[in-house]
Amino acid sequence: MASEVTPSASAEPPTPTPVPAARSASIWHPRLPGRRPPKLIRGPGVTVHGQIEDWLADAIAAGQLKPGDQLPTEQDLSAWLGVSRMTLRHALAELAQRGLVTRTVGRSGGTFVAEPKLVQDLTVLAGFSEQLRRHGLVAGAHVLAANEIPASPAASTALEIEVGEPVYEVRRLRLADGQPILIEHSLFPARHCPGLLESRLDGSLYELLEQKYGQRPHRAKESLEPVTAGVREAEALGVAEGAPLMLVERTAYAKSGTPLEFAHDLFRGDRTKVVLWTSELVGGL
Repeated sequence: MASEVTPSASAEPPTPTPVPAARSASIWHPRLPGRRPPKLIRGPGVTVHGQIEDWLADAIAAGQLKPGDQLPTEQDLSAWLGVSRMTLRHALAELAQRGLVTRTVGRSGGTFVAEPKLVQDLTVLAGFSEQLRRHGLVAGAHVLAANEIPASPAASTALEIEVGEPVYEVRRLRLADGQPILIEHSLFPARHCPGLLESRLDGSLYELLEQKYGQRPHRAKESLEPVTAGVREAEALGVAEGAPLMLVERTAYAKSGTPLEFAHDLFRGDRTKVVLWTSELVGGL
């Protein structure tokens, strides 16, 4: 019989507190001395809106446009660039889709440079808390569910245990500086970490495994798949239904080769960027 523990936070997904763009930042004025509009090529094989998108994306990457900076109005910016407002809107929509700008409506609305994405380096196996510490951000977690359940066929295969064997299921909403970034769904074999659900589950689970059971994931097999947010995921992450997410499926192993975790993580596509380092195979193929 599945036993349920009381999560360390409410089981209902918390209502994310939206962080407005930094309205105190000055509007980025293109007409300052020394600033010239980009040279736009009009011809077959290129699009004007694509060139504008690339120009603004490069300015953001170079730090010329900083997080919170507000772009001029569509009327002013399109006039400076010498394009129609429709062309400019197309470019801004693409930038918003990439998570580089945010667009709001109303008297205090406009187009603002978004906060930089969190880089998730999958080359090195590190928990979410450790990854955030490297970026100088504070990691947080709301426990959505913590139960003992029987292993499904998929979980038993990944964890190399019998179907129906007890596993601990932990579902959490992970936060970066208080803002929702991903939903974690992890399964741990009960035989390797007895009493796990009696511990606090709102910190680093990898550190908990190491401190309490002397076992820490040493390597992992991970696969990535782009998906979209359903109703529940959208509510928990504070995004629109259908928003892009990145699904990361992971099986983590101890140094001995014993599987310790089978997980499915859903990352916000507008707030995260995945990085992988590769090298040439020794001896070739």
